[in-house]
Amino acid sequence: MHRTDSYFRRNPGGSSLRRFSFRRKPTKEFIPVPTSTWTFNDESHEWQLLREDGAHIQLVYNKTEHIPLKDFAAEIRGGKDIKEFILSALVLLDVQDTSIGDLLEMILRQIKQTNIPHNGGGTTSPTLSVSNATTTMISNTVGSMSGHRENLNVEEIKQALFVNDRVRILAKTLQATTATETNWTYDQSWLAIMCTSPSILKRHVAIARLKNPCNLGRNCQEARFIVFILSPMKEKGTKNFLETGRTFATIFADIELRAKLLKAATQQEFISIIDKHTDHLMEQQTAVTRTSLPDPFDDINTNAETSKDQIYYCPLPSDICLDLSRRLPHYFSDYYDIFKTDRGPQKVLSTAVFLYFACLLPSIAFGVLNSQATKNEISVPKAIASQCLGGIFFSIFAGQPLIVVMTTAPLTLYVKEFSIEKLVIYALCAMYQVDFRSTYALVGLWNSFFLILYAIFGVSKVMKWSTRSTEEIFALFVSIAFVVDASSHVYKNFSSTYSTVVCKQHDEYWGKRKHNTSTIINVTEEFLQEPCSRDSSLLYLLLTLGTVWLGTFLYKFKQTPYLTSAKRELLTDYALPVSVIIMSLVGSILFSQIKLPSFGVDSLHLFDMVQFKSVNMKQIIGTGVLGFSLSLLMFLDQNIAGAIVNSPANKLKKGKAFHVDLFVIAILNGWLSLFGLTWMHGALPLSPLHVKALADTEERVEQGHIQSVIVKVRETRLTVLISHIFIGMSLLMHRVLTQIPMPVLDGLFLYLALTSLDGNQFFERVTLFFTEQAAYPPNHYIRQVPQRKIHLFTFLQLIQLLILCILGFLPILYTKLILPIWLVFMVGFRYRILPKIIATKYLRALDQRL
Repeated sequence: MHRTDSYFRRNPGGSSLRRFSFRRKPTKEFIPVPTSTWTFNDESHEWQLLREDGAHIQLVYNKTEHIPLKDFAAEIRGGKDIKEFILSALVLLDVQDTSIGDLLEMILRQIKQTNIPHNGGGTTSPTLSVSNATTTMISNTVGSMSGHRENLNVEEIKQALFVNDRVRILAKTLQATTATETNWTYDQSWLAIMCTSPSILKRHVAIARLKNPCNLGRNCQEARFIVFILSPMKEKGTKNFLETGRTFATIFADIELRAKLLKAATQQEFISIIDKHTDHLMEQQTAVTRTSLPDPFDDINTNAETSKDQIYYCPLPSDICLDLSRRLPHYFSDYYDIFKTDRGPQKVLSTAVFLYFACLLPSIAFGVLNSQATKNEISVPKAIASQCLGGIFFSIFAGQPLIVVMTTAPLTLYVKEFSIEKLVIYALCAMYQVDFRSTYALVGLWNSFFLILYAIFGVSKVMKWSTRSTEEIFALFVSIAFVVDASSHVYKNFSSTYSTVVCKQHDEYWGKRKHNTSTIINVTEEFLQEPCSRDSSLLYLLLTLGTVWLGTFLYKFKQTPYLTSAKRELLTDYALPVSVIIMSLVGSILFSQIKLPSFGVDSLHLFDMVQFKSVNMKQIIGTGVLGFSLSLLMFLDQNIAGAIVNSPANKLKKGKAFHVDLFVIAILNGWLSLFGLTWMHGALPLSPLHVKALADTEERVEQGHIQSVIVKVRETRLTVLISHIFIGMSLLMHRVLTQIPMPVLDGLFLYLALTSLDGNQFFERVTLFFTEQAAYPPNHYIRQVPQRKIHLFTFLQLIQLLILCILGFLPILYTKLILPIWLVFMVGFRYRILPKIIATKYLRALDQRL
């Protein structure tokens, strides 16, 4: 035998008796190469990959998602579905057939039989045997409509049950997992299978107990219980296939229940075990005391460092000391912390620009109203100056710097008579022939005195009784006030420029001339020399709607797919200034020949101190009554704005300071009153919009609904401080300010009103009156409160809002004085009367601060 070189290299001696195999190792050319073929399926309009053995290769997308167990104590559909469906479910005991397809087809055919009406209009209740199984079918009356027969398409439902015809993988399933600190595994003893189809008109539940463990796939190899859920394609969010499946999956996840069900001998015993287990579970979950979310007005400090600060000596009242102990450690960090965050400088710039326009333009608009009502006693420059000084003062000394102070719509409604353009105080001064400036100052000083008392004695604590629903009623009232103001301005402009005598004469003249062109018209044409300015009113409407449309379009631009993410967010941040600047340029340059209403800016005598030489005792006592009523309004407005800003949903970290803020507002308004400047307090909706401008948000999708959730908020004093410094500098830009058309200011009012509706649950629940049930959002109150109770609660809120609007907009002098009293009554109505109409547990869910 010929020995190869490799042999001698391995055995140098050559005398070894070792035996070697000289078989050649297989090379690549001897390995069989599998073949595959690409074909195009004309029916499904997709490519298919076929192996040589005829097998189809397909892609399957699997997604596993955590779903919380059903809360039978809070979610109303949990126990209700069990109670109703367990009496109408198809129950199969000791089933020997292990094919899911056969088992499903058998269940569907029995359900179809039950939908055949009796002579009396009912449904059949057959008792069937399948593979030696005890089977009982009770008529399904849950969610059914009498007189309508459900025509289930068995083949269509079977196709929807699996991924496709060839891949027999269940499409929608619910299953429990068992997890320890080091490992986790699937609970393979049961499986919930869900299916939706256009032919399904109502929900159906079927429960099958297999006689022997069945292998239903990789993650369910020893199944003894199968729960089938059939649901319509369009169903209310709390009643869809997932929620119904979650209900039954929660009770079947308990191993104790499954052990009892294995011993059940009859269908009635099987149902009774589930029924008793559900009752026990509801009692067990109801008995648990749950920790509620912290109320913004509660002085509870979870931060250990903050609690240490409380032991320091403080000569001021205890409530103010607690606020200072929370906020003083963060005072200097309020100026530099934002630069340590991502995109901090950009947020400072964009938010400051937003606040500049959002505070300046309403101040001009309210200044115009006050100037017309008081014969220029409170002018536009004074409104701008008070906004500048008030914003700077509050940003430096306030406890919560995210609150924005300004002259608000409710404050304007309090001092303004709607039918005649006079202030309430101004009208009273004219009625009793007393000096307006001194009376105005006295009312402001009394107001400051009462606010200081409220702050010292911690009266803000009573605002913990003001629930979220009350705050949202007031916030919606502010939005309505903005809309009413803007709409009234447009109406007045049309009345003065469109529907005028001159315009009617023009219409009459040109109408006669059109029909009598060959004859001389006996009409004096002197009146034609006075123009009909209908173009002015149309441009007014165009600029108003254009401002609000462009602003809201840019505000929502972040939700569009256009441009890059950074550019979309940049446009959203500058939505308000961009819309104001563009529409101002359109009105003042492109349509410069059309005359629009304007305002004057005269900065003379801004800081003339009020003289009290002619004040008498009756005037002091009378202004005390007005000052007390005004203090109630400011107290409620300031604390409601603070509560919304400090809401747990905003995830603020540096604490609240209601009493300090109220004290600062008192000092500020007393100072402004001495110079006859406009009063101010925490503003809605500007304060929440300020928080959103400084926040990072993310879009979360839950059951097809997109919700914007705040991730973090940059807490800083710089944005308010910088913006109000520039507002003060605007007094030097007389010519620029006069170029801003009045309709742009009205468009700004509408923009603030519309953007403030985001996150207002009251407004969301009002829209539910006109929303299809299948499109209801999966909110917590939708899950926890019956639909009728939700609509009843919303209807009662609408009544309170209607009364608030009547008091605010009714052209009667003294109704504005009742406005703060009605706000206090709303709090009493919520706690004394409403619990007798709607259960407390439902009110807690509807009023919960998130």
